[in-house]
Amino acid sequence: MKQCLQKAYSYSKLNINMINFNSKNVLITGGSRGIGEACVKMFANAGANVAFTFNKSNSAAESLIKSLLNNVKVQSYKIDLSSSDNIIDSVNEIISDFGRIDILVNNAGIWKQGKVDEMNLSEWESTIRINLTGTFLFTKAVIPSMKKNNYGRIINISSTAGQRGEPFYSHYASSKGGIISFTKSLAAELGEYNITTNCVAPGWVITDMSADVFSDILYKEKVRNEIPVKRIASAEDIAGPVLFLASDLARHINGEILNVNGGSLLCG
Repeated sequence: MKQCLQKAYSYSKLNINMINFNSKNVLITGGSRGIGEACVKMFANAGANVAFTFNKSNSAAESLIKSLLNNVKVQSYKIDLSSSDNIIDSVNEIISDFGRIDILVNNAGIWKQGKVDEMNLSEWESTIRINLTGTFLFTKAVIPSMKKNNYGRIINISSTAGQRGEPFYSHYASSKGGIISFTKSLAAELGEYNITTNCVAPGWVITDMSADVFSDILYKEKVRNEIPVKRIASAEDIAGPVLFLASDLARHINGEILNVNGGSLLCG
């Protein structure tokens, strides 16, 4: 009995160590608010050096950096997600500043309403370009560094909308569905280089992006009651699974779509 307990204790210690990101460098897109901000904080508190991108608020990025531990390197980069040249140049700058990128979290994206018969081509292309093409460009830019080091973890943020569709947000749902297929394709393509690619698909999350929708208290309560666990996710509820997929605990998980929605969408 004593021997069994010792083995269990040893394994427990091993698990704790596997959530240690000391010496790892993480790039998180859209990291100044919402899910991205929660990811920045969690990775930094787990010992990682973190580079994160933002698009609008420099003050939010500076405030986030000041709030984090002083024993890790955290740096922000303003990037125009609609510019492929800006994305590629910025990733090269980040690699130069940090030496390499071990973990990429593709989180940046937009969510705008649009009826399919009223949406113009520019609105469609803007969402696809930022959400899906942006994910492609960031990934393409970091892969050479990961291949060189024979190590990489890529976690893409999709959505339940990418699995079941979403009325009045067909452009958003299409971009997120594309991210799911992109994830599966990369898992098969990059696995031999010790690079795993996985996806986290949130349902409703309380963030700045959903603030306008949830300003209707009755609607917010309706959404909450439709979720089996009877609560709407926080940004931290999404960041935790991202941290797990980036850790060595998940080293044999590749091409997986991890649904984080409280049971509101039950799909394999």
